[in-house]
This record gives sequence, structure tokens and C-alpha cells, in this order.
Amino acid sequence: MDTKIGSIDTCKPTNSDMCSPANGAVSTIQNSVSPAVINSTESTLGRHLARRLVQIGITDVFSVPGDFNLTLLDHLIAEPGLNLIGCCNELNAGYAADGYARCRGVGACVVTFTVGGLSVLNAIAGAYSENLPVICIVGGPNSNDYGTNRILHHTIGLPDFSQELRCFQTVTCFQAVVNNLEDAHELIDTAISTALKESKPVYLSISCNLPAIPHPTFSRDPVPFSLSPRLSNKLGLEAAVEAAADFLNKAVKPVLVGGPKLRVAQACDSFVELADASGYALAVMPSAKGLVPEFHPHFIGTYWGAVSTAFCAEIVESADAYLFAGPIFNDYSSVGYSLLLKKEKAIIVQPDRVVIANGPAFGCIRMKDFLLSLAKRIKANTTAYENYRRIFVPEGHPLKSEPKEPLRVNVLFQHIQKLLSSETAVIAETGDSWFNCQKLKLPRGCGYEFQMQYGSIGWSVGATLGYAQAVPEKRVIACIGDGSFQVTAQDVSTMLRCGQKSIIFLINNGGYTIEVEIHDGPYNVIKNWNYTGLIDAMHNGEGNCWTAKVHCEEELVEAIDNATGPKKDCLCFIEVIVHKDDTSKELLEWGSRVSAANSRPPNPQ
Repeated sequence: MDTKIGSIDTCKPTNSDMCSPANGAVSTIQNSVSPAVINSTESTLGRHLARRLVQIGITDVFSVPGDFNLTLLDHLIAEPGLNLIGCCNELNAGYAADGYARCRGVGACVVTFTVGGLSVLNAIAGAYSENLPVICIVGGPNSNDYGTNRILHHTIGLPDFSQELRCFQTVTCFQAVVNNLEDAHELIDTAISTALKESKPVYLSISCNLPAIPHPTFSRDPVPFSLSPRLSNKLGLEAAVEAAADFLNKAVKPVLVGGPKLRVAQACDSFVELADASGYALAVMPSAKGLVPEFHPHFIGTYWGAVSTAFCAEIVESADAYLFAGPIFNDYSSVGYSLLLKKEKAIIVQPDRVVIANGPAFGCIRMKDFLLSLAKRIKANTTAYENYRRIFVPEGHPLKSEPKEPLRVNVLFQHIQKLLSSETAVIAETGDSWFNCQKLKLPRGCGYEFQMQYGSIGWSVGATLGYAQAVPEKRVIACIGDGSFQVTAQDVSTMLRCGQKSIIFLINNGGYTIEVEIHDGPYNVIKNWNYTGLIDAMHNGEGNCWTAKVHCEEELVEAIDNATGPKKDCLCFIEVIVHKDDTSKELLEWGSRVSAANSRPPNPQ
């Protein structure tokens, strides 16, 4: 059955209000009434694109103006349901669309030709890696310049306008260059519907002289999308479920592990249903944190090899069968390829494929259908969870700080834990925040996002902007290292313009700590900034902003009390000064293993 996309029906994790990109989830035509006729001044390409964006659930578009997209921006602004947010640079506009898509299910950004397109490219690549449908709209050259030998500005000086397009071909699932009105309607609709169906970014270039021109194809309100959902092969599904159930029901102590592709497969609830039916111990991979409820009675933590939650790896790796739903095994998630897993014990369930041990493999099977069907065939087995309960020892608390003792990172995150509720969401930047935020216990309804596959430092600033804009009823808590912050700091000013109320913890330890633990060198030391002074300068008396610099626990407690009390309606920026060598033990272990993987000598020829 088709599903609606106006407010995209997506996989809503039980322990988070995050949405997930739709995969074939689209809107159906509600009745047989003909779409309203639009007056000629509004029956333009620009207004059609704006109406389509609103129709699929986008109310905010992140942009950087340039001469090739200015007319298009005029028409986006004219759409009552659309809010145009100007960003400081294209990279952050792309990151904001990424963060927005994580909550709303789809995001959009608008930049100018080549200089803007190539600047946003890195953010679009990150969205591609995370299976996020981001619509990247570029204002392109005048349609009359295509096919000529002219050289344009914002290019590399060659009469070839395809450089930008070629760059986007590897990081988007569909590309369209709209340089005539006859096929503009079709290309725009195909691009948007493909992004939604594939849960990947798309590239849409629109010639700068076309957005304001009326055309008959835009004379009526666009008919809502109606895309056929993907269906499982019934015979293949039955065979896969039978083989998996036989495999798991023979096991003595099987476990379940959730992976990041649960989101794109819209299978979070189905996975929980399988966990309920099976009684298996339930873990998540690090990049799936927030997709599975951590208050589930059989939840045992994050499985991350040598840096797993205490006692979790022992249970997973000693199991005689494990089902991984939507995993990504890369060098980071496998801690330098050091996981102690055996293929013959594993069932790997991907969004459209199931592989059982060393074989057989079953294709054309939706993960959601497979997990729901398996839940009806599985025998309850709580052995692994009971073993976990036997060996589990509650984790200790950080040593009590002496009066005015320099603040430690573990004390900081102890206080961040107390901030979490159903009305908050956590954004974790690449770096030691990955590991410290993994240890946070997410209450029901608390959002959680980080970018593990692509791992682009600085991502969190734009993502915090986009996520907070997408879900204003939540207060975003962002944990950002000083090195990452220096990459993308400018768009804190955009958060202020938008009236956002996030709390940013800037962890100042003087450099790229995650790189230090992989391979140290003088290049990992950065110039120290007066971070609170920088934010105060951005504030410049406009908007609600409050900053604090803390050195000890007493100052931290006072700052948090202010941020959650009298300054609760402000953007709160708390700079936390910590020692350069104060890192999580998990980063120390992980860094040494990733370093070993990176430094492997060449294989003999």
C-alpha cells in the first residue's frame, strides 16, 4: 500500500523522535478533485519547485546566494510555506540539509553554479554515505549559453559546463540539468521522487533565466507523488525466513545487533518487534545509536569490538549465532578490522537482501518484511541475556572532583547525561565526542545523530543548525571539539538569526585529539581561539545568545543551571577547557587499533 509523503511516514525509532529517510514512502492522491488552476504569474518553474518542496514536507531550505540562483531564490521566498535560510557558506548549507533530513526525512539546499556546487559537494557526499535524501539545487548558466563556445565566470575557464555535473555523478543517485522549459516539470519531479525512493541525494541544476517564466506545465498545483512501494519476493521471503528461523532456533545463545541501515530500511520498529518475540540480548552498532530503544528490557549496549559498552562484546562475540540488521562493517566500526566475529555464525540482513552464514543468500527481500515474518517463527531464547545479567557489573562514577580542580571530560559528560530528556536531541561531532556520547543513556524520545561513515570534521555545526530548524520543539545538545569547530564555526551566526536555542558544548583541548591517538604530530596542534569571544562577536547584540567559559566542575554546574534556567530561551555556548591528554579510554584503544590498520605494510607482490 502506498504511504503518505507530505509528512513523510518514516521509521520513527522508539527511543527517539528522529525520522528516517523514506524508502519508497510517498504520498497518494487523496481524491479525484482536479488540482487548482494557478494564475499565470505563479505558474513558473520556480514556484513549481517551491510547491513540490513544501508538498514533500520541507518547510526550510538552506542556501547561499550567487548570481546564477538569485531569481530562483526570489520564487522560493514567494512560497508561503517555505522559509529560506541563508547560510555563511555552501558546506554548512549542505550539512544543515543533512541534519534536517535526519529528522524530517528529506532536506534541500540551494547554491550557485560550480563555485557553490563544488563547495557543497563534500556535504552531499556525506549525505550519500548516510542514505539521506538531500535535494541539492544549483542555479546554472543561462540556457542560451549551453552548446556555445563561451567561457563563463564561476568556471575553470573552459567552454565546458559539465565539470560540476560530473563531480556530482558519483555522490548523487540522480542528476538533472534543466535548461529548457519543455521537460523541466518532468526532470524536477523525477529528481525529487528519485531522492525519496532511493534515500540518496540528487543534483538539480536550473538555468538562471528559467525560474520566472510561466509555462503551461506549471499551470496547476502539482499532483502529489504516488510511487509504488518496494515489495518482497514472496517465495524468497518464505525461504529466507524458514532458513533463518531454522538457523537461530538451533542456537544456544543467539543475539541481535542493530545497524545503521535500519533507518533507510524503515525497519526500526520491526527490529524491536523481533527482539520482543525472541527474547535475545539486543545490542546496536555505534552508528545505529538512537535507532533502537535503549530502555528495551534486553538492551545490553553498543557493540563496537574492543571499545564496546562494558560486557556487551563478550556476549556478542561468544554467541553461537548473531543476526545483524543493516550493518556497515568498515575500518572504524570494526575497530581496525579487529572484530571477533565469524561469518558462519552470522545472519546479515540488509535493506533488500539476507545472507545466512556462508550461504544461502536471498535477494529482493525487504528488511522490514523479513524481520516481521521472522518474529512469528522464532522461538524465545533468553540465554544470552541471562548470561549478560550474570556477568554485568554496574559502571562506576568518575572520581569526585576536588574544589576548583581542572575539569575532566568524564565529569563533563556525567552532567550532560542529566540534561537528556524526551525534549532534547544529541549531536555528536567526529572525534572523542563519538566515544563519550556513545556512553550516554538515551531516555525515551531523545534524539541522537552523528556521522560515522563519512566522518567529516565540522559536520556537527551545520547539522545542529538543520536539525534544530527541523524540530524546534526539541533542544539540541551539540558536543563539538575545538578542531572541528574551527572548520565550520561561522554558521553559529545563522543559528542566532533563526532564533535557535541549542546548547553547544565546545570542548577545548587544543587540537585534533582523535588524530593524535591515531598518529601524533605537530600538525594536530591548532591555534587556540577565544571561542566565547568569537560567539559574542557573532551575536553583536542581535538575537538571544549567552556564552560561558568553564574550567572546573563548579563553573560547569553554574553554566548548565543558567543554560537550563534563566537562559533557556537563548542559544547557549559553553566553552569547556580540558587537558589536551584527557580522552576517553575507548578512543585510546580505538586509535591504536585504527593506527595499526592504517600502517599495514603492502602485501608482497
